[in-house]
Amino acid sequence: MKLFITGIGTDVGKTIASAIVTEALEADYWKPIQAGDLDNSDTHKVKRYVSNSKSTFFENSYALNTPASPHYAAAVDNISIDLKNIIEPVTQNHLVVEGAGGVFVPLNDQDCVIDLIQPDYKVIVVSRHYLGSINHTLLTIEALQNRNIKIAGIIFNGNENKATESIILSKTNVNFIGRIEDEPYFDQNVISEYAALFRENLLKL
Repeated sequence: MKLFITGIGTDVGKTIASAIVTEALEADYWKPIQAGDLDNSDTHKVKRYVSNSKSTFFENSYALNTPASPHYAAAVDNISIDLKNIIEPVTQNHLVVEGAGGVFVPLNDQDCVIDLIQPDYKVIVVSRHYLGSINHTLLTIEALQNRNIKIAGIIFNGNENKATESIILSKTNVNFIGRIEDEPYFDQNVISEYAALFRENLLKL
């Protein structure tokens, strides 16, 4: 199974969700494009959070120096992102692929993050509760559906908000995988606890 983790925007919790899913499935992890924080990248973070010994962590196809939209970060580094150079790692294990920002974050003049999603991927949408998140979630899901991309389900990030969650689930009919509460911190133990909570739903995808 190949799961692509995307968010409704930036800083909504994709990396935490990716760590939970990776731990739950003892999957391999790959972030094709990293922009900024190369010394403490999302791959570094997920590797620290995951405690199983089975997961393999693959190198970024592009590791860009500037914490910005990939198309701009690449330009600062005097390169251009080419989808032909983003080659999925070979593995017999489950694979978790983490995107960058939301689905329409540009990679170059033609392509966006949504163009990284391959036909055999199932997408998990991470939605964080904030004013406007309903709109951003519905737009993200509609964009994926318009391209006939399979949506595996949604993970909500933030303490329960029944009004928000119920309207999103009723309007989209997507599968609810689980919710990540506003935890004071995340470490291997917390990630492991969420992995145990989410595992059954993830194995059904």
